[in-house]
Amino acid sequence: MVHYTLELNANYVGLRYDTVFSGTPTSNIKYYKDDVQKVIDKLDGKLIIKYYPTRSASVNTLSAHLKQMEIQEIKPDVVIVDYADILKPTTFYKEKRHATGETYEHLRGMAGEFEIPVWTASQANRSSLEEEVIDATKVAEAYSKVMIADFVVSVSRKVEDKIANTSRFHVIKNRFGIDGITFPSSMNTNIGKIEIYESTTQSGQEVQGKMDNSQEYLRKQLSQKHKQFEKDVEGFE
Repeated sequence: MVHYTLELNANYVGLRYDTVFSGTPTSNIKYYKDDVQKVIDKLDGKLIIKYYPTRSASVNTLSAHLKQMEIQEIKPDVVIVDYADILKPTTFYKEKRHATGETYEHLRGMAGEFEIPVWTASQANRSSLEEEVIDATKVAEAYSKVMIADFVVSVSRKVEDKIANTSRFHVIKNRFGIDGITFPSSMNTNIGKIEIYESTTQSGQEVQGKMDNSQEYLRKQLSQKHKQFEKDVEGFE
């Protein structure tokens, strides 16, 4: 797998992968280096992380790097671009949405040329911050992103979801299957653990219940934290 990072440096991205694979929070990895290394050593495959400063690399830059790996007989299974909106456009446009649309077209072309799936992320607009489900109309900058992509899924998290470690995955578009469906999910960003459930399963119903009663769940969580705070204050002299 190849991960192109255009925002965070390669070392930090590597630490995040270590966190996902080992379940150890990034801030604690330095205390458990040996344990984390044992987990990493057992993994199959190879991960290549390549960093380019924001707006310094275009799709042509990524394509050239993939060709170099091809010469070295390295064939990645998947390419992650983090993230396409901050790639350097190859053509100057007055409007950013046109440049963004061209970038996504070139990414799709690159995926076809090398016969490798390419995944990237994009942001939603501000109006979607408290939306239950983020649909295609909430994609920021250019709707053409949705038109060009083969598969589009959105992730929505309200304030209550961040406290309850829940989220919603909504399939906006799927050229090869059903779309318009939403899956409840548990999401722990501290260790990068995400579990997506069918809404009919027991785990899915439990997560959905948390989200349906988010206000009550939030009230209970705040109450528990307040009681813990009072307890800590009483024990402090």
